[in-house]
Amino acid sequence: MTDDHKAIEEANTGFYRAFEALDLRAMETCGARRARPVRAPRWPLLIGWGRCGVLEAIFADTQEMSFSLTDVRARAPRPRLGYLHREHPVETDGRVGVTAILATNLFERSPDREGGGGWRMVHHHASHC
Repeated sequence: MTDDHKAIEEANTGFYRAFEALDLRAMETCGARRARPVRAPRWPLLIGWGRCGVLEAIFADTQEMSFSLTDVRARAPRPRLGYLHREHPVETDGRVGVTAILATNLFERSPDREGGGGWRMVHHHASHC
């Protein structure tokens, strides 16, 4: 595994840990600074990482959320582009709400001038399998 693959996987884990914590501020730090789309099952498309819209509604309606992040393998086909594509179960409020979610997360290596550099999520799409 290359350093880029490991860094993308760590950025992906950070995204899901922020999601599990139902922490909008932490979610905002996972994404690139520019407006990007986020798509979650049962909710309309969200553009950007602001404190409104789909994520706020999901967090307001959920007490607990858990993602099983096993067998994660990052790819980095370009120097500034990486992705993960996988199925995972989602547990909300102590029960498996959906048997499996198919998720695709795209990451971009941010230059230092954008706020610290590193891999940032630029697109998240999840749908029922």
